[in-house]
Amino acid sequence: MLYNRCGNSGLKLPAISLGLWHNFSSRDVFSNSEAIFKRAFELGITHFDVANNYGRPYDGSAEETLGRILNKNYTSYDRDKMIISTKAGYDMWEGPYGDGGSKKYLIASLDQSLKRLGLEYVDIFYHHRYDPETPLEETMRALDLMVRQGKALYVGISNYGPEETKRASKILKELGTPCLINQLQYSMFNRKIEGKQLEIHKEEGIGTIAFKPLFQGLLTDKYLNGIPKDSRIGKHSLYLHEKDITDEKLNKVIKLNEVAKKRGQSLAQMALAWTLRGDLTSVIIGASRPAQVEDNVKAVDNLKFSKEELDIIDKILVSN
Repeated sequence: MLYNRCGNSGLKLPAISLGLWHNFSSRDVFSNSEAIFKRAFELGITHFDVANNYGRPYDGSAEETLGRILNKNYTSYDRDKMIISTKAGYDMWEGPYGDGGSKKYLIASLDQSLKRLGLEYVDIFYHHRYDPETPLEETMRALDLMVRQGKALYVGISNYGPEETKRASKILKELGTPCLINQLQYSMFNRKIEGKQLEIHKEEGIGTIAFKPLFQGLLTDKYLNGIPKDSRIGKHSLYLHEKDITDEKLNKVIKLNEVAKKRGQSLAQMALAWTLRGDLTSVIIGASRPAQVEDNVKAVDNLKFSKEELDIIDKILVSN
């Protein structure tokens, strides 16, 4: 595994992190979730990313599953080798205090997360989304308080645009708790953060971690021959639908797969390597079985692209 320094901090994150958005809920088979986690840790993945509402429709169940895995398999010595992160920002419970960026919601949510995880602290706590209805100063002060209380070692933001990122970073620096990282969607099929967003991260010394680097599995060989029944779409996912797989995207996937073959990689490996080609700290993968983790981790074996390869990929991505 390759470990990259996160922004201007002393913390290093693995190039490949494991997200628990899917396949770790209470309705999933625990032994499979456990096997995925254990294989990831064996392969050098030290960062495990969850959120208060992961495990939907059973909000919080992904944190509970992670807590069970940690309690059953690992000691406090193992815990010191892991980075556990969680988040809050989206709707979690009914009423006026169940989402957003208020101090009331964020502190209550972290306390609940720690109970579900069975931990005294998390390594990284993210505000999951910018909340225009709450003063940014209040949200950032809540993050600062978490660190001062010892409930989080570092804080970050997620889904913050360029201007919000810059403002949040300024406030946190003044409070003495710098913003460690911003978690954003980034892949071959979603390149919105290129340019101003990443420039601000560099200026502010903020790390960048990408979620959905495989575009919910589309940037793999899974959909080259139709929609498998065991895929997220085949299972009628809450977040990925058949309409997301257009003929245009499928044609691009087929062409990208040919480039990957010439590089000696699977399409997933190449897509992850491409995402990591710049200044990104890490990418978050999801997995439905241990073999997927094994395949994805091999992306770090070939992270270099020739100019010709990058030009071919760009041409494919902009084609109709």
